[in-house]
Amino acid sequence: MKTFLPNAQESLDNRKWHVVDASGVVLGRLASRVAMIIRGKHRPTYTPHLDTGDFVVVINAEKVVLTGNKELAKEFMTYSGWKGGEKFESVEHRRARKPELLIEHAVKGMLPKGRLGRSLNTKLKVYKGDKHPHAAQVPAKLEIKKK
Repeated sequence: MKTFLPNAQESLDNRKWHVVDASGVVLGRLASRVAMIIRGKHRPTYTPHLDTGDFVVVINAEKVVLTGNKELAKEFMTYSGWKGGEKFESVEHRRARKPELLIEHAVKGMLPKGRLGRSLNTKLKVYKGDKHPHAAQVPAKLEIKKK
């Protein structure tokens, strides 16, 4: 018996769209579940070196929950490359400024690094509020356990 190996065209034909409501969901649980679906690990045809996953639309990004004291204590660091170019931003400030980045950053860290990870990251769509422009794709609702 030979091992089944899907080709790129088969994985392109079988892609689905999922929509996730992030209100009241813990960020880590949301990110790990979304990364698993984007990667394609929920399918029997999963192949580590191919993109066999689905698209995921996350709505209500501003209502995601962090456990413990992370809302105030956790910081995101960016570096411009210049001397003294480090900037730190708390979760509270980032949520007020651009809440989509919280989920995008968490999911990106759970995807593989390199060419495959960068292409998988394009299948994540995150929106503030409950409206999204992907209604034509008829996304299926995906339930994630709330806090």
